[in-house]
Amino acid sequence: MAHNLTEKILAVHLVEGALEPGTEIAIRIDHTLLQDATGTMALLEFEALGLETVLVDLAAQYVDHNLLQTDFRNADDHRYLQSACARYGIHFSRPGNGISHQVHLENFGRPGLTLLGADSHTPAAAGLSMLAMGAGGLDVALAMAGRPYYLPCPKVLGVKLTGKLSDWVSAKDVILEMLRRYDVKGCLGKVVEYYGPGVATLSVEDRAAIGNMGTELGATSSLFPSDEQTRAYLAAQGREEAWQPLSADEGARYDEYDEIDLATVEPLIACPSSPGKVVRVAEVAGTKVDQVIVGSSANSGYKDLLRVVRILEGRHSAPETDLHINPGSRQVLENIAEADGILPLMMAGAKIHQSGCLGCIGMGQAPGTGQVSLRTFPRNFPGRSGTKGDQVYLCSPETAVAAALTGMITDPRDLGRKMTYPFVEEPKKRVIDRSSVVYPGEELYQTEVVRGPNIKPFPEFEPLPESLRLTVAIKVGDNISTDGIMPAGNKVLPLRSNIEAISEFVFYQLDPDFHTRCQSLNQAAVVGGDNYGQGSSREHAALAPRYLGVRLKLAKSFARIHQANLCNFGVLPLTFQNPDDYHRLEEGMELTIENVRQLIEDGETEIPVHLNGERIITLLNVSQRQRLSLLAGGTLNRVRQELVE
Repeated sequence: MAHNLTEKILAVHLVEGALEPGTEIAIRIDHTLLQDATGTMALLEFEALGLETVLVDLAAQYVDHNLLQTDFRNADDHRYLQSACARYGIHFSRPGNGISHQVHLENFGRPGLTLLGADSHTPAAAGLSMLAMGAGGLDVALAMAGRPYYLPCPKVLGVKLTGKLSDWVSAKDVILEMLRRYDVKGCLGKVVEYYGPGVATLSVEDRAAIGNMGTELGATSSLFPSDEQTRAYLAAQGREEAWQPLSADEGARYDEYDEIDLATVEPLIACPSSPGKVVRVAEVAGTKVDQVIVGSSANSGYKDLLRVVRILEGRHSAPETDLHINPGSRQVLENIAEADGILPLMMAGAKIHQSGCLGCIGMGQAPGTGQVSLRTFPRNFPGRSGTKGDQVYLCSPETAVAAALTGMITDPRDLGRKMTYPFVEEPKKRVIDRSSVVYPGEELYQTEVVRGPNIKPFPEFEPLPESLRLTVAIKVGDNISTDGIMPAGNKVLPLRSNIEAISEFVFYQLDPDFHTRCQSLNQAAVVGGDNYGQGSSREHAALAPRYLGVRLKLAKSFARIHQANLCNFGVLPLTFQNPDDYHRLEEGMELTIENVRQLIEDGETEIPVHLNGERIITLLNVSQRQRLSLLAGGTLNRVRQELVE
């Protein structure tokens, strides 16, 4: 029987279950990835397991989010991360060395392996034909402890690529085309696997950009074959021995099919404030642009940035448009310098920043009041930039640089009337710099882990009680992101290792009084609409509400990672059997679930909820393993029990 590439990789790594979509499976994880916004808590969770060293083939910790050192907290956490990495055998990428996804491609990625990352954009490793998935920090900590990763077996959407992209159109437009077709939840429970003759026209970094932003489709992961492009990239990185050819079998079947003729793709743009609000650039052309940022976790590789350099050469950004460049890694910037690309950027008025996520998570680069910002980032949720009421558009580097030059949203093909589209060739050998990666050494087991005053112990949570009596603390609508639940930005993210402090910001953007209101309640419930918890993998969006006493989240549907995080911290993720019941619930309403513990122990999927003397039926669609976590009050409690037994 012919198999697609996703099935092949899953089959090699399968340790529990069967490859039947929707059923729970467990797979062996080869690599794990942490970044500093999630890594501090994940390492605290790993330490709580009491192990002497990581038990995964390769674990890496990157510092790429919290780079602003506005006080002691970020610097303290970075020192904690570095010392904990030395203590437990984890590779450590120092602040400023680059964004996790780019640096992992350069240094560690290998075709055919699995990668689990505490960052929702981990599927960027699809560029090297890795089956990479985002997850909550606790799931990654367990993988670092040698435990398998559990997930619903995904369906596979096969997307056949034909043709070749036209000038002034790039890989970003391909993933924007996918978002135009599927929106932000059209690929829930699926791996998007790209195949066909058009794949060979895309570089590894092109594929990484598509895989990165595939997360915004709601997809479990994305995947590309490993071919000559893959081999050439690894050879340029001095790692050709890591290459192996991988592809779907001839005649492989997919659960669903789609096709994109790359030659027909045109410049696209995602309008405020969702990655799914995609239109043709021409439809919004002429809109004044105040800020342009090229780079961050998507479109920050060598070819994308050097193409921007060549377009800017001999030109200057528009007088009222700020131009920022965020390189994906120090190595990318060094290679741009090698190609004589730094001076043209400076002469064009560009601000060149250190390698990091920066404005993508509101860590600086916030636009002004009422200003329009064009970014090559993967995400533009409301207020994520750090500015309330922001107007952030997502686009390709070509569309971004066209706006930087003209001061307005411009179809980049219009630049073709004045210049030739610059051809940028992949270098056969790149400048290779691994000096800012600290490899595990002899100090293993001997290093003292350094903890600053902002690093607090992981909170203790009690098991699920026999019954629940709750008050609805907030009711929200569809597509509420983890940014809406737990904001990012330079005010909140430095508190990530202090759950008591960060809990004050739960739902802060939607309801600044939520924290205070929860303090007056014994047990609280949150009511949400469709696709609740989309976006970032940050487990704080489940952990901090749990700390405040939230024991139930009742929604029309949940995003995959957030639902798993809720189970990890003992928060019941229930869905409405009848979606119309959503309209019957209001803030302040009292809810009761009698005998909830017994219902979960008995494996019941229908959970009655009583409100105002009436009853509605909700659904608990979780695995037996997740039921045990809910009963124990969280996965960490459950695993500790298992280790004792």
